[in-house]
Amino acid sequence: TTCQGEAPQRFERAVALLHSFWFEEADRAFTSVSEADPQCAMAHWGIAMTMLANPMTRTAPPPALFQRGLAAVERAQQLAGGASPREQLWIEAVAAVYRDHQTKDHRSRMLAQEEAFRALRAAHPEDLEASIFYARTLVANSPPTDRSFAKNLEAANILEPLFRQHPEHPGLAHYLIHAYDAPPIAKRGLDAARRYASIAPAAPHALHMPSHIFTRVGAWDESIETNRRSAKIEDSPGQAAHPMDYMVYGLLQQGRDREAKEFVDQAVGLPDRFYGGIIGYNAAAMPARFALERNRWEDAARLPLPTGALPQVEALTRFARAIGAARSGQPELARREVVALGELEEKLKAADPEWAVRVGAQRLAAAAWLAHAEGQHTDALRLGREAADLEETVEKHPVTPGPLLPARELYGDLLLAHRQPKEALAEYEKTLERDPNRARAISGAAQAAELAPDPASARKHYTELARLMEKADPERAEAARARAFTRP
Repeated sequence: TTCQGEAPQRFERAVALLHSFWFEEADRAFTSVSEADPQCAMAHWGIAMTMLANPMTRTAPPPALFQRGLAAVERAQQLAGGASPREQLWIEAVAAVYRDHQTKDHRSRMLAQEEAFRALRAAHPEDLEASIFYARTLVANSPPTDRSFAKNLEAANILEPLFRQHPEHPGLAHYLIHAYDAPPIAKRGLDAARRYASIAPAAPHALHMPSHIFTRVGAWDESIETNRRSAKIEDSPGQAAHPMDYMVYGLLQQGRDREAKEFVDQAVGLPDRFYGGIIGYNAAAMPARFALERNRWEDAARLPLPTGALPQVEALTRFARAIGAARSGQPELARREVVALGELEEKLKAADPEWAVRVGAQRLAAAAWLAHAEGQHTDALRLGREAADLEETVEKHPVTPGPLLPARELYGDLLLAHRQPKEALAEYEKTLERDPNRARAISGAAQAAELAPDPASARKHYTELARLMEKADPERAEAARARAFTRP
Protein backbone atom coordinates (compact mmCIF):
# COMPACT_ATOMS: atom_id res chain seq x y z
CA THR A 1 0.00 0.00 0.00
CA THR A 2 0.98 3.65 -0.18
CA CYS A 3 -0.02 4.13 3.46
CA GLN A 4 2.48 5.75 5.78
CA GLY A 5 4.10 5.13 9.17
CA GLU A 6 2.96 2.02 11.01
CA ALA A 7 -0.06 1.58 8.72
CA PRO A 8 1.50 -0.85 6.20
CA GLN A 9 2.58 -3.32 8.88
CA ARG A 10 -0.79 -3.10 10.61
CA PHE A 11 -2.51 -3.52 7.25
CA GLU A 12 -0.73 -6.79 6.47
CA ARG A 13 -1.76 -8.24 9.84
CA ALA A 14 -5.34 -7.07 9.25
CA VAL A 15 -5.47 -8.82 5.87
CA ALA A 16 -4.15 -12.01 7.46
CA LEU A 17 -6.98 -11.84 10.01
CA LEU A 18 -9.48 -11.27 7.21
CA HIS A 19 -8.18 -14.34 5.37
CA SER A 20 -9.02 -16.46 8.42
CA PHE A 21 -12.51 -14.92 8.74
CA TRP A 22 -11.68 -13.54 12.19
CA PHE A 23 -13.90 -10.60 11.46
CA GLU A 24 -14.02 -8.93 14.87
CA GLU A 25 -10.21 -8.80 15.08
CA ALA A 26 -9.90 -7.80 11.41
CA ASP A 27 -12.28 -4.90 12.01
CA ARG A 28 -10.21 -3.68 14.93
CA ALA A 29 -7.00 -4.12 12.95
CA PHE A 30 -8.18 -2.18 9.89
CA THR A 31 -9.51 0.56 12.16
CA SER A 32 -6.05 0.81 13.72
CA VAL A 33 -4.60 1.21 10.21
CA SER A 34 -6.81 4.24 9.70
CA GLU A 35 -5.72 5.62 13.06
CA ALA A 36 -2.05 5.20 12.10
CA ASP A 37 -2.63 6.96 8.76
CA PRO A 38 -5.96 8.83 8.42
CA GLN A 39 -5.31 9.25 4.65
CA CYS A 40 -4.94 5.49 4.05
CA ALA A 41 -7.76 4.63 1.65
CA MET A 42 -7.01 0.90 1.86
CA ALA A 43 -7.84 0.87 5.59
CA HIS A 44 -11.44 1.55 4.59
CA TRP A 45 -11.22 -1.05 1.80
CA GLY A 46 -10.41 -3.54 4.58
CA ILE A 47 -13.32 -2.47 6.77
CA ALA A 48 -15.69 -2.78 3.80
CA MET A 49 -14.40 -6.27 2.97
CA THR A 50 -14.69 -7.29 6.62
CA MET A 51 -18.30 -6.14 6.86
CA LEU A 52 -19.22 -8.55 4.05
CA ALA A 53 -18.34 -11.38 6.48
CA ASN A 54 -18.18 -14.93 5.10
CA PRO A 55 -18.76 -14.79 1.32
CA MET A 56 -19.17 -18.58 1.15
CA THR A 57 -22.61 -18.34 2.78
CA ARG A 58 -23.85 -16.73 -0.46
CA THR A 59 -26.03 -14.33 1.52
CA ALA A 60 -25.78 -10.61 2.13
CA PRO A 61 -24.59 -9.47 5.57
CA PRO A 62 -27.14 -8.09 8.07
CA PRO A 63 -28.27 -4.52 7.29
CA ALA A 64 -26.23 -2.90 10.07
CA LEU A 65 -22.98 -4.47 8.85
CA PHE A 66 -23.81 -3.72 5.23
CA GLN A 67 -24.44 -0.04 5.98
CA ARG A 68 -21.14 0.22 7.85
CA GLY A 69 -19.39 -1.41 4.92
CA LEU A 70 -21.08 0.97 2.50
CA ALA A 71 -19.86 3.94 4.53
CA ALA A 72 -16.33 2.49 4.46
CA VAL A 73 -16.50 2.15 0.66
CA GLU A 74 -17.56 5.78 0.36
CA ARG A 75 -14.68 6.88 2.59
CA ALA A 76 -12.19 4.79 0.61
CA GLN A 77 -13.42 6.40 -2.60
CA GLN A 78 -13.06 9.87 -1.07
CA LEU A 79 -9.42 9.10 -0.24
CA ALA A 80 -8.69 7.27 -3.49
CA GLY A 81 -7.22 10.37 -5.15
CA GLY A 82 -4.14 9.95 -2.98
CA ALA A 83 -3.90 6.22 -3.64
CA SER A 84 -1.98 4.43 -6.37
CA PRO A 85 -3.75 3.23 -9.56
CA ARG A 86 -3.43 -0.35 -8.27
CA GLU A 87 -5.04 0.58 -4.96
CA GLN A 88 -7.85 2.25 -6.88
CA LEU A 89 -8.53 -1.10 -8.59
CA TRP A 90 -8.67 -2.75 -5.16
CA ILE A 91 -11.18 -0.15 -4.00
CA GLU A 92 -13.25 -0.73 -7.13
CA ALA A 93 -13.30 -4.47 -6.35
CA VAL A 94 -14.98 -3.89 -3.00
CA ALA A 95 -17.19 -1.08 -4.30
CA ALA A 96 -18.59 -3.48 -6.92
CA VAL A 97 -20.35 -5.62 -4.32
CA TYR A 98 -21.93 -2.61 -2.59
CA ARG A 99 -22.89 -0.67 -5.70
CA ASP A 100 -26.54 -0.78 -6.83
CA HIS A 101 -27.54 -2.67 -3.69
CA GLN A 102 -31.02 -1.15 -3.88
CA THR A 103 -31.70 -2.53 -7.36
CA LYS A 104 -29.53 -5.65 -7.70
CA ASP A 105 -29.53 -8.83 -5.64
CA HIS A 106 -26.53 -10.06 -3.67
CA ARG A 107 -25.50 -12.71 -6.22
CA SER A 108 -25.45 -10.18 -9.08
CA ARG A 109 -23.23 -7.88 -7.04
CA MET A 110 -20.93 -10.74 -6.05
CA LEU A 111 -20.53 -11.58 -9.75
CA ALA A 112 -19.65 -7.92 -10.33
CA GLN A 113 -16.98 -8.23 -7.66
CA GLU A 114 -15.64 -11.35 -9.37
CA GLU A 115 -15.22 -9.37 -12.60
CA ALA A 116 -13.53 -6.50 -10.73
CA PHE A 117 -11.04 -8.88 -9.13
CA ARG A 118 -10.48 -10.51 -12.51
CA ALA A 119 -9.58 -7.08 -13.95
CA LEU A 120 -7.27 -6.33 -11.01
CA ARG A 121 -5.47 -9.65 -11.45
CA ALA A 122 -5.12 -9.12 -15.20
CA ALA A 123 -3.67 -5.64 -14.67
CA HIS A 124 -1.32 -6.81 -11.91
CA PRO A 125 -0.42 -10.50 -12.37
CA GLU A 126 2.48 -9.97 -9.97
CA ASP A 127 0.07 -9.16 -7.12
CA LEU A 128 -0.25 -12.33 -5.02
CA GLU A 129 -3.23 -11.01 -3.07
CA ALA A 130 -5.10 -10.13 -6.25
CA SER A 131 -4.92 -13.76 -7.35
CA ILE A 132 -5.99 -14.99 -3.92
CA PHE A 133 -9.00 -12.70 -3.60
CA TYR A 134 -10.05 -13.45 -7.17
CA ALA A 135 -9.92 -17.19 -6.44
CA ARG A 136 -11.82 -16.69 -3.19
CA THR A 137 -14.60 -14.90 -5.08
CA LEU A 138 -14.73 -17.66 -7.69
CA VAL A 139 -15.39 -20.22 -4.95
CA ALA A 140 -18.00 -18.01 -3.28
CA ASN A 141 -19.80 -17.62 -6.62
CA SER A 142 -19.71 -21.30 -7.54
CA PRO A 143 -23.34 -22.35 -8.20
CA PRO A 144 -24.40 -25.07 -5.73
CA THR A 145 -26.08 -26.88 -8.63
CA ASP A 146 -22.89 -27.15 -10.74
CA ARG A 147 -21.82 -30.77 -10.42
CA SER A 148 -18.70 -30.11 -12.54
CA PHE A 149 -17.38 -27.72 -9.84
CA ALA A 150 -15.91 -25.60 -12.62
CA LYS A 151 -15.35 -22.43 -10.58
CA ASN A 152 -14.02 -24.37 -7.60
CA LEU A 153 -11.46 -26.09 -9.77
CA GLU A 154 -10.53 -22.87 -11.57
CA ALA A 155 -9.86 -21.33 -8.16
CA ALA A 156 -7.87 -24.36 -7.01
CA ASN A 157 -5.70 -24.20 -10.14
CA ILE A 158 -4.80 -20.62 -9.18
CA LEU A 159 -4.24 -21.36 -5.50
CA GLU A 160 -2.33 -24.66 -5.61
CA PRO A 161 0.94 -23.39 -7.18
CA LEU A 162 0.83 -20.30 -4.96
CA PHE A 163 0.40 -22.50 -1.86
CA ARG A 164 3.51 -24.45 -2.82
CA GLN A 165 5.41 -21.15 -3.03
CA HIS A 166 3.86 -19.67 0.14
CA PRO A 167 2.98 -22.58 2.46
CA GLU A 168 2.42 -20.31 5.48
CA HIS A 169 -0.18 -18.07 3.82
CA PRO A 170 -3.52 -18.41 5.65
CA GLY A 171 -5.68 -17.37 2.70
CA LEU A 172 -4.18 -19.98 0.38
CA ALA A 173 -4.82 -22.84 2.80
CA HIS A 174 -8.27 -21.54 3.74
CA TYR A 175 -9.63 -21.03 0.24
CA LEU A 176 -8.22 -24.31 -1.03
CA ILE A 177 -10.31 -26.04 1.63
CA HIS A 178 -13.40 -24.17 0.42
CA ALA A 179 -12.54 -24.93 -3.20
CA TYR A 180 -12.40 -28.67 -2.51
CA ASP A 181 -15.42 -28.76 -0.18
CA ALA A 182 -17.42 -31.21 -2.33
CA PRO A 183 -17.53 -35.02 -2.22
CA PRO A 184 -15.86 -35.90 -5.55
CA ILE A 185 -12.88 -33.59 -5.01
CA ALA A 186 -12.56 -33.42 -1.21
CA LYS A 187 -9.47 -35.64 -0.94
CA ARG A 188 -7.49 -33.03 -2.88
CA GLY A 189 -7.98 -30.65 0.05
CA LEU A 190 -6.42 -32.87 2.73
CA ASP A 191 -2.98 -31.24 2.57
CA ALA A 192 -4.40 -27.75 3.06
CA ALA A 193 -6.74 -29.03 5.77
CA ARG A 194 -3.95 -30.63 7.75
CA ARG A 195 -1.77 -27.51 7.54
CA TYR A 196 -4.19 -24.64 8.00
CA ALA A 197 -4.73 -24.95 11.76
CA SER A 198 -0.98 -24.65 12.39
CA ILE A 199 -0.74 -21.58 10.14
CA ALA A 200 -3.28 -19.53 12.13
CA PRO A 201 -3.70 -21.32 15.48
CA ALA A 202 -5.17 -18.31 17.28
CA ALA A 203 -8.07 -17.89 14.83
CA PRO A 204 -11.17 -19.93 15.77
CA HIS A 205 -12.28 -20.31 12.16
CA ALA A 206 -8.84 -21.51 11.09
CA LEU A 207 -9.09 -24.31 13.65
CA HIS A 208 -12.59 -25.23 12.51
CA MET A 209 -12.14 -24.98 8.76
CA PRO A 210 -10.09 -28.19 8.22
CA SER A 211 -13.13 -30.17 9.34
CA HIS A 212 -14.92 -29.22 6.13
CA ILE A 213 -12.55 -31.60 4.38
CA PHE A 214 -12.34 -34.09 7.25
CA THR A 215 -16.14 -34.38 7.23
CA ARG A 216 -16.20 -34.92 3.48
CA VAL A 217 -13.79 -37.85 3.71
CA GLY A 218 -15.13 -39.25 6.99
CA ALA A 219 -11.98 -38.52 9.03
CA TRP A 220 -13.89 -38.20 12.30
CA ASP A 221 -11.00 -38.18 14.79
CA GLU A 222 -9.36 -35.25 13.00
CA SER A 223 -12.67 -33.41 12.64
CA ILE A 224 -13.57 -33.82 16.30
CA GLU A 225 -10.17 -32.65 17.52
CA THR A 226 -9.89 -29.54 15.34
CA ASN A 227 -13.46 -28.48 16.15
CA ARG A 228 -12.89 -29.06 19.86
CA ARG A 229 -9.94 -26.65 19.70
CA SER A 230 -11.97 -24.13 17.70
CA ALA A 231 -14.98 -24.14 20.04
CA LYS A 232 -12.70 -23.81 23.07
CA ILE A 233 -11.17 -20.52 21.92
CA GLU A 234 -14.32 -19.04 20.35
CA ASP A 235 -15.43 -16.01 22.38
CA SER A 236 -19.10 -16.11 21.41
CA PRO A 237 -21.29 -19.06 22.49
CA GLY A 238 -23.38 -18.52 19.37
CA GLN A 239 -20.35 -18.63 17.08
CA ALA A 240 -19.05 -21.68 18.95
CA ALA A 241 -22.21 -23.52 17.85
CA HIS A 242 -20.72 -23.86 14.36
CA PRO A 243 -17.67 -25.99 15.27
CA MET A 244 -19.73 -27.73 17.96
CA ASP A 245 -22.25 -28.94 15.36
CA TYR A 246 -19.44 -30.38 13.24
CA MET A 247 -17.99 -31.99 16.36
CA VAL A 248 -21.34 -33.49 17.40
CA TYR A 249 -21.75 -34.88 13.89
CA GLY A 250 -18.38 -36.63 14.12
CA LEU A 251 -18.94 -37.95 17.63
CA LEU A 252 -22.29 -39.46 16.62
CA GLN A 253 -20.69 -41.27 13.69
CA GLN A 254 -18.41 -42.99 16.20
CA GLY A 255 -21.21 -43.75 18.66
CA ARG A 256 -19.69 -41.44 21.29
CA ASP A 257 -23.12 -40.25 22.39
CA ARG A 258 -22.25 -39.25 25.94
CA GLU A 259 -19.58 -36.84 24.71
CA ALA A 260 -21.90 -35.51 22.03
CA LYS A 261 -24.63 -34.83 24.58
CA GLU A 262 -22.41 -32.41 26.48
CA PHE A 263 -22.35 -30.13 23.43
CA VAL A 264 -26.00 -30.75 22.58
CA ASP A 265 -26.93 -29.59 26.08
CA GLN A 266 -24.93 -26.40 25.53
CA ALA A 267 -26.84 -25.76 22.30
CA VAL A 268 -30.19 -26.37 23.98
CA GLY A 269 -29.23 -23.84 26.64
CA LEU A 270 -28.56 -21.00 24.17
CA PRO A 271 -30.99 -18.04 24.36
CA ASP A 272 -33.58 -17.69 21.59
CA ARG A 273 -31.69 -14.76 20.07
CA PHE A 274 -29.02 -17.13 18.75
CA TYR A 275 -31.55 -18.66 16.34
CA GLY A 276 -32.13 -15.45 14.40
CA GLY A 277 -29.11 -15.79 12.08
CA ILE A 278 -27.51 -18.50 9.99
CA ILE A 279 -25.50 -19.84 12.96
CA GLY A 280 -28.89 -20.64 14.47
CA TYR A 281 -28.84 -23.54 12.04
CA ASN A 282 -26.07 -25.22 14.01
CA ALA A 283 -27.76 -24.61 17.35
CA ALA A 284 -31.00 -26.15 16.07
CA ALA A 285 -29.24 -28.99 14.26
CA MET A 286 -27.42 -30.46 17.26
CA PRO A 287 -30.41 -31.72 19.31
CA ALA A 288 -32.12 -32.85 16.10
CA ARG A 289 -29.03 -34.82 15.04
CA PHE A 290 -28.75 -36.33 18.50
CA ALA A 291 -32.23 -37.83 18.18
CA LEU A 292 -32.24 -38.81 14.51
CA GLU A 293 -28.77 -40.33 14.20
CA ARG A 294 -29.63 -42.64 17.11
CA ASN A 295 -33.09 -43.57 15.74
CA ARG A 296 -34.79 -42.01 18.76
CA TRP A 297 -37.96 -41.19 16.87
CA GLU A 298 -40.11 -40.17 19.85
CA ASP A 299 -37.37 -37.80 21.04
CA ALA A 300 -37.25 -36.24 17.58
CA ALA A 301 -41.03 -35.77 17.52
CA ARG A 302 -40.87 -33.85 20.83
CA LEU A 303 -38.16 -31.37 19.83
CA PRO A 304 -39.15 -27.77 20.73
CA LEU A 305 -39.39 -25.35 17.84
CA PRO A 306 -36.80 -22.51 17.77
CA THR A 307 -38.18 -19.01 18.28
CA GLY A 308 -37.56 -16.24 15.76
CA ALA A 309 -35.56 -18.52 13.48
CA LEU A 310 -34.83 -18.20 9.78
CA PRO A 311 -37.09 -20.42 7.62
CA GLN A 312 -34.28 -22.89 6.86
CA VAL A 313 -33.48 -23.13 10.58
CA GLU A 314 -37.10 -23.73 11.57
CA ALA A 315 -37.31 -26.32 8.78
CA LEU A 316 -34.59 -28.38 10.46
CA THR A 317 -36.68 -28.92 13.55
CA ARG A 318 -39.89 -29.36 11.55
CA PHE A 319 -38.20 -32.07 9.50
CA ALA A 320 -36.89 -33.88 12.57
CA ARG A 321 -40.32 -33.72 14.21
CA ALA A 322 -42.02 -34.98 11.05
CA ILE A 323 -39.68 -37.96 10.61
CA GLY A 324 -39.83 -38.73 14.32
CA ALA A 325 -43.63 -38.57 14.43
CA ALA A 326 -44.12 -40.65 11.29
CA ARG A 327 -41.76 -43.33 12.59
CA SER A 328 -43.23 -43.42 16.11
CA GLY A 329 -46.91 -43.86 15.26
CA GLN A 330 -48.00 -40.19 15.31
CA PRO A 331 -49.23 -39.52 11.76
CA GLU A 332 -51.33 -36.49 12.68
CA LEU A 333 -48.30 -34.65 14.08
CA ALA A 334 -46.25 -35.74 11.07
CA ARG A 335 -48.89 -34.35 8.72
CA ARG A 336 -48.87 -30.96 10.45
CA GLU A 337 -45.10 -30.80 10.19
CA VAL A 338 -45.14 -31.74 6.50
CA VAL A 339 -47.62 -28.92 5.86
CA ALA A 340 -45.40 -26.51 7.80
CA LEU A 341 -42.37 -27.60 5.74
CA GLY A 342 -44.32 -26.83 2.58
CA GLU A 343 -45.09 -23.33 3.85
CA LEU A 344 -41.43 -22.72 4.69
CA GLU A 345 -40.41 -24.01 1.26
CA GLU A 346 -42.75 -21.50 -0.40
CA LYS A 347 -41.28 -18.64 1.66
CA LEU A 348 -37.79 -19.61 0.57
CA LYS A 349 -38.56 -19.95 -3.13
CA ALA A 350 -38.52 -16.18 -3.49
CA ALA A 351 -36.06 -15.32 -0.74
CA ASP A 352 -33.44 -18.06 -1.20
CA PRO A 353 -34.08 -20.66 -3.95
CA GLU A 354 -31.04 -22.73 -2.95
CA TRP A 355 -32.43 -23.28 0.54
CA ALA A 356 -35.88 -23.89 -0.94
CA VAL A 357 -34.49 -26.95 -2.73
CA ARG A 358 -33.08 -28.38 0.50
CA VAL A 359 -36.29 -27.75 2.42
CA GLY A 360 -38.24 -29.23 -0.50
CA ALA A 361 -36.20 -32.41 -0.19
CA GLN A 362 -36.90 -32.49 3.55
CA ARG A 363 -40.63 -32.10 2.87
CA LEU A 364 -40.63 -34.95 0.34
CA ALA A 365 -38.66 -37.26 2.65
CA ALA A 366 -41.01 -36.52 5.55
CA ALA A 367 -44.05 -37.00 3.29
CA ALA A 368 -42.63 -40.36 2.22
CA TRP A 369 -42.49 -41.59 5.79
CA LEU A 370 -45.95 -40.19 6.49
CA ALA A 371 -47.27 -42.13 3.48
CA HIS A 372 -45.56 -45.25 4.80
CA ALA A 373 -47.14 -44.77 8.23
CA GLU A 374 -50.56 -44.50 6.57
CA GLY A 375 -50.06 -47.63 4.48
CA GLN A 376 -49.64 -45.80 1.15
CA HIS A 377 -46.60 -47.82 0.22
CA THR A 378 -46.37 -46.99 -3.49
CA ASP A 379 -46.53 -43.27 -2.71
CA ALA A 380 -43.99 -43.70 0.07
CA LEU A 381 -41.36 -45.20 -2.22
CA ARG A 382 -42.03 -42.68 -4.98
CA LEU A 383 -41.73 -39.71 -2.60
CA GLY A 384 -38.62 -41.17 -0.95
CA ARG A 385 -36.88 -41.52 -4.31
CA GLU A 386 -37.91 -37.99 -5.36
CA ALA A 387 -36.52 -36.58 -2.09
CA ALA A 388 -33.17 -38.32 -2.60
CA ASP A 389 -32.85 -37.14 -6.18
CA LEU A 390 -33.84 -33.55 -5.37
CA GLU A 391 -31.47 -33.22 -2.40
CA GLU A 392 -28.52 -34.20 -4.56
CA THR A 393 -29.14 -31.44 -7.12
CA VAL A 394 -27.47 -28.95 -4.76
CA GLU A 395 -24.35 -29.16 -2.65
CA LYS A 396 -24.59 -28.90 1.11
CA HIS A 397 -24.34 -25.40 2.55
CA PRO A 398 -21.03 -24.55 4.30
CA VAL A 399 -22.90 -23.88 7.55
CA THR A 400 -23.58 -27.59 8.02
CA PRO A 401 -21.50 -30.78 8.06
CA GLY A 402 -24.37 -32.49 6.27
CA PRO A 403 -28.15 -33.08 6.25
CA LEU A 404 -29.72 -34.20 9.50
CA LEU A 405 -30.37 -37.50 7.73
CA PRO A 406 -29.51 -37.76 4.02
CA ALA A 407 -32.67 -38.22 1.97
CA ARG A 408 -31.13 -41.17 0.13
CA GLU A 409 -30.30 -42.87 3.40
CA LEU A 410 -33.94 -42.41 4.45
CA TYR A 411 -35.00 -43.90 1.11
CA GLY A 412 -32.81 -46.90 1.91
CA ASP A 413 -34.63 -47.19 5.25
CA LEU A 414 -37.94 -47.20 3.38
CA LEU A 415 -36.82 -49.91 0.97
CA LEU A 416 -35.65 -51.99 3.90
CA ALA A 417 -39.01 -51.50 5.62
CA HIS A 418 -40.70 -52.62 2.38
CA ARG A 419 -38.61 -55.80 2.34
CA GLN A 420 -36.48 -54.79 -0.62
CA PRO A 421 -33.02 -55.33 0.90
CA LYS A 422 -31.11 -55.57 -2.37
CA GLU A 423 -32.48 -52.21 -3.53
CA ALA A 424 -31.90 -50.75 -0.07
CA LEU A 425 -28.25 -51.85 -0.15
CA ALA A 426 -27.74 -49.95 -3.40
CA GLU A 427 -29.18 -46.76 -1.90
CA TYR A 428 -27.11 -46.98 1.26
CA GLU A 429 -23.95 -47.53 -0.77
CA LYS A 430 -24.82 -44.57 -2.96
CA THR A 431 -25.26 -42.48 0.19
CA LEU A 432 -21.78 -43.50 1.30
CA GLU A 433 -20.29 -42.25 -1.97
CA ARG A 434 -21.48 -38.76 -1.05
CA ASP A 435 -21.11 -39.05 2.73
CA PRO A 436 -18.35 -41.57 3.51
CA ASN A 437 -18.09 -43.25 6.92
CA ARG A 438 -21.67 -42.40 7.92
CA ALA A 439 -22.59 -44.82 10.68
CA ARG A 440 -26.31 -45.10 9.90
CA ALA A 441 -25.65 -45.68 6.20
CA ILE A 442 -23.02 -48.34 6.91
CA SER A 443 -25.30 -50.02 9.45
CA GLY A 444 -28.20 -49.94 6.99
CA ALA A 445 -26.02 -51.35 4.24
CA ALA A 446 -24.84 -54.15 6.53
CA GLN A 447 -28.40 -55.09 7.52
CA ALA A 448 -29.63 -54.90 3.93
CA ALA A 449 -26.77 -57.09 2.70
CA GLU A 450 -27.43 -59.59 5.49
CA LEU A 451 -31.08 -59.84 4.42
CA ALA A 452 -30.43 -59.83 0.66
CA PRO A 453 -28.57 -62.18 1.29
CA ASP A 454 -25.14 -60.95 0.22
CA PRO A 455 -22.69 -62.38 2.78
CA ALA A 456 -19.60 -60.74 1.30
CA SER A 457 -21.15 -57.26 1.39
CA ALA A 458 -22.57 -57.87 4.85
CA ARG A 459 -19.17 -58.81 6.23
CA LYS A 460 -17.55 -55.83 4.48
CA HIS A 461 -20.00 -53.32 5.94
CA TYR A 462 -20.15 -54.86 9.41
CA THR A 463 -16.34 -54.81 9.48
CA GLU A 464 -16.40 -51.11 8.51
CA LEU A 465 -18.99 -50.42 11.20
CA ALA A 466 -17.08 -52.29 13.91
CA ARG A 467 -13.92 -50.33 13.06
CA LEU A 468 -15.81 -47.02 12.95
CA MET A 469 -17.42 -47.64 16.34
CA GLU A 470 -14.41 -48.85 18.27
CA LYS A 471 -14.96 -45.98 20.74
CA ALA A 472 -18.76 -46.30 20.85
CA ASP A 473 -20.73 -46.14 24.08
CA PRO A 474 -22.03 -49.53 25.28
CA GLU A 475 -25.61 -48.46 24.53
CA ARG A 476 -24.99 -48.36 20.78
CA ALA A 477 -26.69 -51.59 19.65
CA GLU A 478 -25.36 -51.38 16.09
CA ALA A 479 -21.78 -51.40 17.38
CA ALA A 480 -22.43 -54.58 19.37
CA ARG A 481 -24.15 -56.15 16.38
CA ALA A 482 -21.19 -55.36 14.14
CA ARG A 483 -18.72 -56.84 16.60
CA ALA A 484 -20.85 -59.97 16.98
CA PHE A 485 -21.14 -60.46 13.23
CA THR A 486 -17.42 -60.05 12.58
CA ARG A 487 -16.22 -62.08 15.58
CA PRO A 488 -14.17 -65.10 14.36
